[in-house]
Amino acid sequence: MSEKLAIPFGAMPWLEAMAINLVLAVLILIVGWWLSNLAGSWVRKMAQRSPHIDVTIVPIAQSVVVWAIRIFVLIAVLARFGVQTASIIAVLGAAGLAIGLALQSTLQNIASGIMLLVLRPIRAGEFVSIVGKGDGTVYEVGLFMTKFVQVDGVNFCLPNNLIWGNPIINYSRNSTRRMDIGVGVRYGDDLDRALNVLQELLDNHAKVLKDPAPMVFVSDYKDSTVVLNLRAWTAVEDFWDVRFELNRLALQTLSEAGMNHPVPVRAVLKEEQAA
Repeated sequence: MSEKLAIPFGAMPWLEAMAINLVLAVLILIVGWWLSNLAGSWVRKMAQRSPHIDVTIVPIAQSVVVWAIRIFVLIAVLARFGVQTASIIAVLGAAGLAIGLALQSTLQNIASGIMLLVLRPIRAGEFVSIVGKGDGTVYEVGLFMTKFVQVDGVNFCLPNNLIWGNPIINYSRNSTRRMDIGVGVRYGDDLDRALNVLQELLDNHAKVLKDPAPMVFVSDYKDSTVVLNLRAWTAVEDFWDVRFELNRLALQTLSEAGMNHPVPVRAVLKEEQAA
């Protein structure tokens, strides 16, 4: 009885082939998993070294690379056992297409979020304006939406596709910013003196940059006012403080120079009736 059970291993080629495929499948699985982790760690290190990649997208990029490799590893393992991988890929493609159509708007937000995180037209802490949608300080750039804080402290959120699909004005990206302040002077006042005292005001202000040099010039003529323009450059973090202060000091400087604030004047002519 025992002799009948002692069947040589080579007499069953299908068992031998299955054992070989099993061993190879395990090796492919182990090596593939190790390579996926290695590639994910490499992507994380390279992304963290780059100053142009937002830290928010690093784990997302790592997960995409890791699971893309693992999916191919699983397909290779199934192929060792004779499974038709072409049909699996076709099913996965059809399922992906169906999911993509059902979640079209959501996927648009994800794609836009990835573009915002990679190209970084806006960053947390920057004051921006999304033309036609709103403006405020960027609080957080997420994968689906971005959070903002308005100047009055109100929070609002915008889907990423609305941000990516509209013009973005970033007021905080550059280190310096220019301001133009209009000041009115009455007709008949000493225009040259007004230009000189306002130029001196800009030249002596501690937070007005010397390069580009500040300047004062006549920009317009109104009905009862000559408009002088104060043009100055400041550090972006000092912009609003300097603007508010110059608005106050310009009027005081003109008053100290003996000039009064212009008021609208209209001449009324009375037509005499014929005798």
